[in-house]
Amino acid sequence: MSKRRGVFVTGTDTGVGKTWVAASLARFLSLRGLGVAVCKPVETGVEDISLPGPDARLLLEACGRDWPLEQVAPYRLTRPLAPDQAARIDDVRLDLNRMVEAIDSLAEQADFVIVEGAGGLMVPLCGGLLIADLARQIDLPLLVVARAGLGTINHTLLTSFAARQMDLDLAGIIINGMPEAPSEAEANAPHAIASLASAPLLATLPQVETDIPKGIDLLADALENSPSLPWLTGALGL
Repeated sequence: MSKRRGVFVTGTDTGVGKTWVAASLARFLSLRGLGVAVCKPVETGVEDISLPGPDARLLLEACGRDWPLEQVAPYRLTRPLAPDQAARIDDVRLDLNRMVEAIDSLAEQADFVIVEGAGGLMVPLCGGLLIADLARQIDLPLLVVARAGLGTINHTLLTSFAARQMDLDLAGIIINGMPEAPSEAEANAPHAIASLASAPLLATLPQVETDIPKGIDLLADALENSPSLPWLTGALGL
């Protein structure tokens, strides 16, 4: 098939807000008239595996289209653990090829596909493979989501270094969850990351404490009004 058009969203750690950033990006692109597909290849901590988990539901809400569940969320596991461990407990065999096929199918039907990983690049996926191996296999630019607080410079630089060592195409970095009144460490993070990470800082998104539909819209507006908007659209090939 032709080269996929999209982005792979990863994080510097678990809980940095990858899903909110991926969802805001889906809403942002949808409002620009693109047909956006979303995929969470492996979601853990899903209470009812007959349904999409909370991450997949948020992504679907953001793109505004009901893509087939087996393509959006090929693997739904019950335990909130790394994919390989959660799969062992659920007695599920994770198949990288099945994940890639789901992403390919979505990419063939959409203008742009957003794939969200689990945790960070070094999270164990299956059979000795890491999330980074999935990112390499689907060959989409990498969007790194970082937190704003103390320690984020180290985590972000380590992630960007690992991506480059593994020959992953690093599109850029988004800092998520910047408080309205940031601490000294939080206020310094964007400048330090932009100057040290050898990758563009594509946006700094505010901390959002509201319901899902409104929160997605607020973050999508923040992307639209970001001073780095030309860098963001350029990094995404738009």
